[in-house]
Amino acid sequence: KLTFLPSLSFLFSALPHLPTFSVSTEKGDFIALDLGGSNFRILRVRVSHEKKQTVQMESQIYDTPEDIIHGSGTGLFDHVAECLGDFMEKHNIKDKKLPVGFTFSFPCQQTKLDEGFLITWTKRFKTSGVEGMDVVKLLNKAIQKRGDYEADIMAVVNDTVGTMMTCGFDDQRCEVGIIIGTGTNACYMEELRHIDQVEGDEGRMCVNTEWGAFGDDGRLEDIRTEFDREIDRGSLNPGKQLFEKMVSGMYIGELVRLILVKMAREGLLFEGRITPELLTKGKVSIKIKGFVCTIVSFRSANLIAATLAGILLRLKENKGVARLRTTVGIDGSLYKMHPQYARRLHKTVRRLVPDSDVRFLLSESGSGKGAAMVTAVAYRLAEHSREIAQTLSEFRLTTEQLLDVRTERYCCDSATVKMLPTFVNSTPDGSEHGDFLALDLGGTNFRVLLVKIRSGKRRTVEMHNKIYAIPLEVMQGTGEELFDHIVQCISDFLDYMGMKNARLPLGFTFSFPCRQTSLDAGILVTWTKGFKATDCEGEDVVGLLREAIKRREEFDLDVVAIVNDTVGTMMTCAYEEPTCEIGLIAGTGSNACYMEEMRNIEMIEGDEGRMCVNMEWGAFGDNGCLDDIRTEYDRAVDDLSLNPGKQRYEKMCSGMYLGEIVRNILIDMTKRGFLFRGQISETLKTRGIFETKFLSQIESDRLALLQVRSILQHLGLDSTCDDSIIVKEVCGVVSHRAGQICGAGMAAVVDKIRENRGLDHLDITVGVDGTLYKLHPHFSGVMIQTVKELAPQCNVNFLLSEDGSGKGAALITAVGCRLRQELNNK
Repeated sequence: KLTFLPSLSFLFSALPHLPTFSVSTEKGDFIALDLGGSNFRILRVRVSHEKKQTVQMESQIYDTPEDIIHGSGTGLFDHVAECLGDFMEKHNIKDKKLPVGFTFSFPCQQTKLDEGFLITWTKRFKTSGVEGMDVVKLLNKAIQKRGDYEADIMAVVNDTVGTMMTCGFDDQRCEVGIIIGTGTNACYMEELRHIDQVEGDEGRMCVNTEWGAFGDDGRLEDIRTEFDREIDRGSLNPGKQLFEKMVSGMYIGELVRLILVKMAREGLLFEGRITPELLTKGKVSIKIKGFVCTIVSFRSANLIAATLAGILLRLKENKGVARLRTTVGIDGSLYKMHPQYARRLHKTVRRLVPDSDVRFLLSESGSGKGAAMVTAVAYRLAEHSREIAQTLSEFRLTTEQLLDVRTERYCCDSATVKMLPTFVNSTPDGSEHGDFLALDLGGTNFRVLLVKIRSGKRRTVEMHNKIYAIPLEVMQGTGEELFDHIVQCISDFLDYMGMKNARLPLGFTFSFPCRQTSLDAGILVTWTKGFKATDCEGEDVVGLLREAIKRREEFDLDVVAIVNDTVGTMMTCAYEEPTCEIGLIAGTGSNACYMEEMRNIEMIEGDEGRMCVNMEWGAFGDNGCLDDIRTEYDRAVDDLSLNPGKQRYEKMCSGMYLGEIVRNILIDMTKRGFLFRGQISETLKTRGIFETKFLSQIESDRLALLQVRSILQHLGLDSTCDDSIIVKEVCGVVSHRAGQICGAGMAAVVDKIRENRGLDHLDITVGVDGTLYKLHPHFSGVMIQTVKELAPQCNVNFLLSEDGSGKGAALITAVGCRLRQELNNK
């Protein structure tokens, strides 16, 4: 008993928790198939709830002939499908697609409840072409081949598991199942933390020990006899299932016969005469009386008791109790029919595990009821999974839907997407030179930079920067307070750099929709991304900055350019890669810019050359053109935002909103009982808990399920590992859709540039920045793949901006200073 458990490679049954979940929760009409012995049994199990849960069962037994169990796999499963069809016809249920539980009493590797790969045949079975195959798939194939009925196979269950579940229906303490019949096996409820093959550490899972294989590694050699070895040599599977060959009903009659033959040959029995019956394998049944039978059957009971004791001691250790109280569900012809077997087994178990109260409960209805109960649970969970999949299917966009987004984006009217001119007419040419100050405002942080640009043979850009926080009360206070805070940060930076007396040229990266009238003048159209400072919309933000500098009366700056962060990103990347003519931000917000032909920019005079336009594509869809793909969760996030009805595209694909979409989905799923035990915590009610960094961590391929659960618990969400799986899937579909939507927008941009230039094929580079693009494990890949699929005539290279948009703002300022100097010289 001490060496039994460590010597087996357990097969987990994919059956979670104790059978208590079946009591008073499951109901319905189910079919159970039971294949594993000389007969094949089919049951119809009806579970109802009127005043209390009742179970009605009807069953029929079908023969499994020798030519079937020693023939081909196709023949076996065709036979099972034929019997099932006959059963359904007799019960007038051929027109129903009932959930089916399949009790399959052979060693299977299970990765999920409705899948079982046969490891090896045991007992009398030796059907070809089945080992290594999924038996559920083989049965489904046989049923489909018939075509006269449908069956929904929800679970494949070992007979020990079915027995445990059957007995667990009547006694909720039942946590062990044993079969002692033609073959032998056991299962028990193991702590999840001890099962290496399964992620998770809370709760329990049923493991199928397949203890018939105990001793295949040589551990039983000390007690195996010459008779055991002879039986093994003549079996269908020599060297395998050695323990089973010492204890199960299929073999102990043969053991008795071999012993009697030897005793007769030695003159100890039958006056030394050996009859033909005695020499015929299988002719001596287990009903032969006498001391030989008693010794062989008692050895069987003692060995089973010793191995069962190993399981009971494991349960006792797991529970950390001084005295174990448990129930063992038991079934099998040897246990039920042998007159002394059960008494001997019980007595030996109690002697080996004295600190225990073990009840042995005989399964009156075999393993069928248990298989039906497992099926009922699987059916309920499958219904949950189906509803979850249906909810998330709205986020799984088809190629046709993405093409519609691209087309709508391409043909959008000017009222939806602004296409704002930036007065940036070219990318850097390498002649830029000097020291420049750059400000970068667009999120919860504000950055001040000193950028030293050197031209010549060895172009260099040296940067110094400092990051300052912008408190929420400043973001949503008055405009004067906001710009005074900005100037205070600049003052601190100039002190830090020792440059307060120098009047430096300044470029202002301002990541909000502005209508520019010149390079150094931009009127704020609307705040986005959580900003709501008053008295700013409709005003020139450069003028507001200059006024704040004057109020400070400490220093003076030459504000040369106001730049959108997308433009700054494009310029930063264009300094290194001349083919960069598009800028993309995929971070807190989402936006893009590109070099447009002057002839297409209605607000600016002149047809020659190009100018960078700030698309402000976050507002795409504000006219309702995206309503077909917006979900109820998108609408909920929009309704509770600071700017309802605005920036709808951005709210579907930017980091600021993805976490809120996820949170709203999780709340809905919790209300429907799929998550967090149906309890909506105060944490889940809190807006903004799912930051982009948490989504990125949860979706990381390298993160195990326990680590995902740890992140959720850190956020105050008491989740199980099952919850963690669902949360990870929700995060995945939301971020995948974001990548697709962003990719569809970019595909429209590159195709427009290609058509503008009359090209069959376009090679172009996109400068890109933003936390979502940089940190999320899958967003960038999904976006890039979507662009490839939707714009096949364009070869698009994405270049990550290592220096953010601040360097680009300084470069634009440098270009502005150079052009201004050239104009003055003229």
